[in-house]
Amino acid sequence: MTWRPQYRSSKFRHVFGKAATKESCYDGVPITCSVQDNNFCAVNPRFLAVITECAGGGAFLVLSVHHTGKVDPHHPRVSGHRGNVLDIKWNPFNDCCIASCSEDATVKVWEIPPHGVLKNLTVPWKELQGHSRRVSLIEWHPTANNILFSTAYDYQIMIWNLDCSEQVIKNPLRTISHHTDVVLSMSFNTDGSLLATTCKDRKVRLMEPRSGNLLQEANSKTHRATKVMVLGNLKMLLTSGTSRWNDRQIALWDQDDLSVPLLEENLDGSSGVLFPFYDPDTYMLYLAGKGDGNIRYYEISSEKPYLHYLTEYRSLLPQKGMGVMPKRGLDVSSCEVFRFYRLVTIKSLIEPLSMIVPRRSESYQEDIYPMTAGNMPALTAEEWLIGINKGPVLMSLKPGSQVADSYSEMNKALANSLDTRRSQSRPGMLQLAYIQDQLGTKEDGGHAGDDRSRMLVSNGEDLALCSPPRTENELRLKFHKQQEEIRRLRELLNQRDVRIKQLELEIKNIKNSQSQSSL
Repeated sequence: MTWRPQYRSSKFRHVFGKAATKESCYDGVPITCSVQDNNFCAVNPRFLAVITECAGGGAFLVLSVHHTGKVDPHHPRVSGHRGNVLDIKWNPFNDCCIASCSEDATVKVWEIPPHGVLKNLTVPWKELQGHSRRVSLIEWHPTANNILFSTAYDYQIMIWNLDCSEQVIKNPLRTISHHTDVVLSMSFNTDGSLLATTCKDRKVRLMEPRSGNLLQEANSKTHRATKVMVLGNLKMLLTSGTSRWNDRQIALWDQDDLSVPLLEENLDGSSGVLFPFYDPDTYMLYLAGKGDGNIRYYEISSEKPYLHYLTEYRSLLPQKGMGVMPKRGLDVSSCEVFRFYRLVTIKSLIEPLSMIVPRRSESYQEDIYPMTAGNMPALTAEEWLIGINKGPVLMSLKPGSQVADSYSEMNKALANSLDTRRSQSRPGMLQLAYIQDQLGTKEDGGHAGDDRSRMLVSNGEDLALCSPPRTENELRLKFHKQQEEIRRLRELLNQRDVRIKQLELEIKNIKNSQSQSSL
C-alpha cells in the first residue's frame, strides 16, 4: 500500500499579507521609545491612536483612519498625563471614547470629538486614582458597558465603573490582590466571565473577575509565560513566552485543567516578546514578535494536534508594536479577514497590513464572515455587577445588514437613556447624537438610502462624520477615490446598457419568430 500525505482542507491555507502602499501609510509619526512590552497603538473603524514622545509628560496622537500620508509634526495631541503613557485602549462600544494609563499612577478616560482632535486635549472625561505606582495595562470588559480593568506595578488589578457622576473616581469597585509581582497581560473569555493573567512570577492565573476569586493557577517549569490569550470558543488558553533554554515558545492549555499544557511549540531563539492575536471567527492565530519583521499565522482546532501552521508574512522593517482593527472595520469586498497596524520606529511609520483570503469572486463571502461581535453592549454596568453574564451582541458584516436582534428593547431603552445622560457631561456627544438621529431619519426615507447608509456604517466608513481634507495630500486622495467611484458607476451603467440592448434583441427575435409561425 503506497503512502499518501495527509492534507487538511482549509479555507485559510492561502491567506496572504498585503502591506499598504506608501500613500496609505501614516508617515512622520514620533512613536514612543518606551521599553514597555505593550502594543502602543489602538484602532477602531473611525480613529487610530498611537503613543508618542512628548517632553514634560505623556501624550498620544489620535488620527482619522482615512487621513493617511504625512502627519503634521504639530498635530494636536491628547496630553493630560504627567508621566509617560504606557497603554491605550478604545472603548469597544463607543468609537469616540479611549482610556489611557501612565507612569503618573492614574488612568484617564477621554472623549474624542467626532470630527477628531483639532486642539490639544488636556481635560479627561474621567480620571481614575487608586494605584500607588505606575499603571502598565488597561482592558475594557468585552460585553458590559463602561467597565474598565487596570493593573499597575503595585501588583493590583482594579475594576472601575465609569457609570457615575464623579469626574475623579478614587474608589474602584474591587481590587484583586492574588499576584506577587507585576502583571504582564490580561485576557477575557467571550462573555467576560473569566479573566486570565500572566505575571512576572511565571504563573498563569484564571479568575472570576467580578468577585476576584482565583479559580486555577499554572506554574510550568518548562514554559515561562509572558502573554496570555483566552480562546473563548475553544475553551483553551494560549500563552507565549520562553522555554527553559530561552527559546521563544507558545503553549496551549485546557481551560478546565491548567496543571500541564496540552501543547508546547518552540519557534526560534530570538529575544523579542511574542504578541499573540486570535480571531475567533476564523480560528486563526497570529504571532508577531517585538523587533521582528515577520508575522506567523496558524489555525487552531479543538482536537490534536491543535495547532496547524499556515505560513508567515515577512518584511524587512521591524515592528515595535501592533494595532488591530475590529472586524466591523474590515474591507469585506477584498476578502480581508484581519488587519494590523505595524509601528515601524526606524522610519516613523505606521503601516497597515491586511490579511486576505484569495477569492476570484468580488461578491460577499459568507463562509469566511460569520456573525461577529458588534459595537453594542450586551449588559449595562449595573447588570454585570449584580451577577449577569451575557455573550456579545452579534452583527453581520454583509453590506446593508443590521445588528442581530438579540439585544432586547428594554436594554436598548436603558442604554439610550444612559447615553443621553452621559452626553450632557461629555463634550461633543450632543453633536454626535444629533448626527446619528439625522442618519436615522434618512434611513427611514427610502430603501436605496437605507441600504447605502447602513452599508457605510457596517463597513466602518462613516462618511457623514468624516472631517474635510486639511492637506493637499488628503484632498488628492479624496479626489482619486471619487474618480474611482465615478469610474465604477460608469462601468455599471455600460453593463446595464449592454444588457438592455441584449434584451431588446431577444424581444425582437421572439416577435419575428412568432410572426413567421403565424404565416
